[in-house]
Amino acid sequence: MASSGAVAGTIHVSVVHAMPDSAWQASLTLPAGATVAQAVAASDVARRVPGYRPENVTFGIFGQNCGRDRVLADGDRVEIYRPLTFDPMESRRRRAAHRRGPAGDPSSGPR
Repeated sequence: MASSGAVAGTIHVSVVHAMPDSAWQASLTLPAGATVAQAVAASDVARRVPGYRPENVTFGIFGQNCGRDRVLADGDRVEIYRPLTFDPMESRRRRAAHRRGPAGDPSSGPR
């Protein structure tokens, strides 16, 4: 998908990092063939986002996980994912146990 304003040999991408109470975003123009790692470095997220720890993050493009070496296309949104602070399976177990109520009795749970 080529942008109407893209200069030949360049792509326009954004880099986003969601924090618990806000989101940070940078819009970039990069050379065609740029990778996720190059976009993240060019965005200067390490300096601009307090608490950013590159060793603890993974990346995606429009919700699909990808590696640092993924070549970007014009219009891509690079997403920086923080590590989970909880185990989703454990949270699901706790909610199910809460619904069952005391001693596993399903009739005593919330209605």
